[in-house]
Amino acid sequence: MKINQSHIGVLVASTVIICWFTSIFFLLRWNFEWTNPFVYLMVFIQMHLYTGLFITAHDAMHGTISSDKKLNDFFGYLSVFLYAGFFYNKLYNKHHKHHNHVHTEEDPDFAPHGFWKWYFSFMMNYVTFIQLIIMALAFNILKIWIDEKNLLIFWVLPSLLSTFQLFYFGTYQPHKGEHDNEYHASTLRKNHFFAFITCYFFGYHLEHHQKPGMPWWQLYKIKE
Repeated sequence: MKINQSHIGVLVASTVIICWFTSIFFLLRWNFEWTNPFVYLMVFIQMHLYTGLFITAHDAMHGTISSDKKLNDFFGYLSVFLYAGFFYNKLYNKHHKHHNHVHTEEDPDFAPHGFWKWYFSFMMNYVTFIQLIIMALAFNILKIWIDEKNLLIFWVLPSLLSTFQLFYFGTYQPHKGEHDNEYHASTLRKNHFFAFITCYFFGYHLEHHQKPGMPWWQLYKIKE
């Protein structure tokens, strides 16, 4: 059965969210041993799924999940809240400032510093006091039913690691230094497997700025 092209964005977004939820549901119930190497593998898989949540919200910010604005925004609000208690509308405004004022003082994603100073500047621009309260409440409520070590290694740690993944491949690496294009962005060499596992093709960052209306799962086509 041929899927209507306008529904593929919803299918992709739903798949990412369902994979994240299914994975974390079983991981939080897992009576694991620290000597099991699969524990550490699952941390990185869960990190990648967390990154997928944020990339899904990012697609929603560009209206590429669905032509139905309410449905599109629903996926944006849901995925970014599941990611770390963020509010979609606030991230939406800042992200579009990034596209409209890239590599300037008005760009919330840019800082003329080295990696660590830039990373902390980046995080302070997005993390809010309310969001921290939401995450702290969620953690302490979940502790009633879930072992704290499972929460820390499969819920807290992967989400923190994904901030490095998103920042390094989606902001720092493509926007550091000077560039000879109007988007002040570089791009990865063509390697679709590497581009996907690192940041859902967002290493093809110049291409994203050239065509921000292209969903993440089609970015590799521009690279072709």
